[in-house]
Amino acid sequence: MTRLIVAAGGGGDAVAAVMLHAALYGHVEQAVILTYAWERLLVDPLPGPRGPGDFTGLEPITPAVRAVSSGSRPVAPAGSTLPRLAAELPHAFALIDPRRGVEGITRQLDELVRYLAPSSIDLLDVGGDILARGDEPTLKSPLADALMLAACYRVDAPVRLLVAGPGLDGELPLDDLRDQLGAVVHTFTATDVESIGSVLEWHPSEATGMLAAAALGVRGICEVRDAGLPIELTAESPTVHEADLDPAIARNELARAIMATESLSEAEAHSRAVCGYSEIDYERNKAAQLGARPPVDLDRRTVMTRLDRFEDAARRRGVTHTTFRHLTEALHLNGAQREGLRQFLISSRPQQYTAPLWSLTRKPVPSEGHEEPNRLR
Repeated sequence: MTRLIVAAGGGGDAVAAVMLHAALYGHVEQAVILTYAWERLLVDPLPGPRGPGDFTGLEPITPAVRAVSSGSRPVAPAGSTLPRLAAELPHAFALIDPRRGVEGITRQLDELVRYLAPSSIDLLDVGGDILARGDEPTLKSPLADALMLAACYRVDAPVRLLVAGPGLDGELPLDDLRDQLGAVVHTFTATDVESIGSVLEWHPSEATGMLAAAALGVRGICEVRDAGLPIELTAESPTVHEADLDPAIARNELARAIMATESLSEAEAHSRAVCGYSEIDYERNKAAQLGARPPVDLDRRTVMTRLDRFEDAARRRGVTHTTFRHLTEALHLNGAQREGLRQFLISSRPQQYTAPLWSLTRKPVPSEGHEEPNRLR
């Protein structure tokens, strides 16, 4: 028996899908997780989603769908977390290719459903921006979710729409989502997080990281993204809600507009018309800016001085936690240095590490029993 879980936004949603599968269906069945290879620029320096031609070592599932395996590799300079996820997690990660728009994604879904005959199909979105209209001022990345929503609406099979961690992606406030959320299907706990425990040590997803932290009992204000967006972690943060697919389509103007698109560029044009922008344009602009930055090589003293300054200011803003992605940007480092920064800070101040977040509420004390590196690369 196979479960099919569609990760609406790719990246962190695919990790959350593993946690969802363990919570709802146990560990006996295998899941096929259909996901984008659409990563943040700190993982993949190329804007937009990757297609099958951007990988080596993909394994065929159907004529139009390939699986990313532990032996798959992104073709440089592209980057992807999917091969490592496939190596560490006991599920199949099927690659969605959005280059032919909703028409293409629907064909891939139809093939996969016919081949797998899954016992259930869940469309999972962490945060809830899949329920957006498209014109909300806080919305930042509607296109990926809208493509998946439209394709799942068109596929000839029953699909259940689930929203985990409402509000955690910082796209739509929780109060704006409440009327669209149905019954609570599950509330994640520390036991559920065990299924992705090793992944949380390295995966850069902020929304899924906060979802897991909330399941572990973390509460407070977490600052995320390059802009330092504050996200409140509450008792509602680890919940999973069912939502109705039909009203979601009726509300999501972008999903309706791209319903018959045959290319990603066509879908992008609709996004600019409906939302006023395309998230891939944002990625293109940011990639150009990051590419113009000189390499950074910082010594320990400089890092800790900047960290102390950041933490003091953040505490004054009422912030209790932050993500390592935000810390990397706040300390003026580049994405390639994120993992080095994480290891450096955990070794320097282990009492502030509240996996997978960095706590600002614990007073730093000198750590013992290790030598700290002089330089961070």
